Formats: sequence, structure tokens, C-alpha cells
Amino acid sequence: QVQLAESGGALVQPGGSLRLSCVASGGTFSAYAAGWFRQAPGKERERISCINSSDGGTHYADSVKGRFTISTDSARKIMYLQMNNLKPEDTAVYYCAAENLALSCNVYAPREFGYWGQGTQVTVSS
Repeated sequence: QVQLAESGGALVQPGGSLRLSCVASGGTFSAYAAGWFRQAPGKERERISCINSSDGGTHYADSVKGRFTISTDSARKIMYLQMNNLKPEDTAVYYCAAENLALSCNVYAPREFGYWGQGTQVTVSS
């Protein structure tokens, strides 16, 4: 089964950029749909972006559309989240997750993804 490990979280000023990475071992993103999720204190975990294994189709939450970009490397072992124009409300723990899904990744709730990384903290503050 696939194991995931995120990195790249940091403290950044509003308007800044970060790139998160999620490395897969024991499998690749060719076999699993995958996504980026975040959870802020006192809030539920939300899916902010995901990518399908079948066609590489990508989906974004409205809150990050136009600012964040999800991608994978050519070997589909690493998934990235490029985050631009960061805002204080983007502050959260960011997780990557994967699952073998029958439908497009954007129709599934976070609880339906079975493989998770440990999370990486992103703080946007001046």
C-alpha cells in the first residue's frame, strides 16, 4: 500500500509563495487519485485540490482557484502544490492523501481517502 510524506510547509508573509511536496512510496500516483487537504484550528478538514489517476484531471476549491496549482512529476512519484498569493486564511496544516477511486476525485469527501501523510504546517502572517 502507498505511504505518503509531505514537506515544504513554512511561515510566509501574505502575498508570498510556497511549494508543498508529497512523496509516495510503495506505489505511485498513476494508480491512485490524490489530493491536497487542509485543516485550520477549529475547522473541518477540507479538500482544496485533487488530481485523477485516470486522466490527470485536476480540481480546485473556489477558495484557492487561480492561486494554487496541483501537479505531479513525470514518474508520478511526487505530487506538488504550488501556492501563490498566499493569504492569512490559508494558514492550516496541509495534508496529502490518496485513494483508489472509481469516480472523479472531487466527488469524494476527505474521509473517503484512505492513505494520508503526516501533514505540514503552513502559516501566512506578517
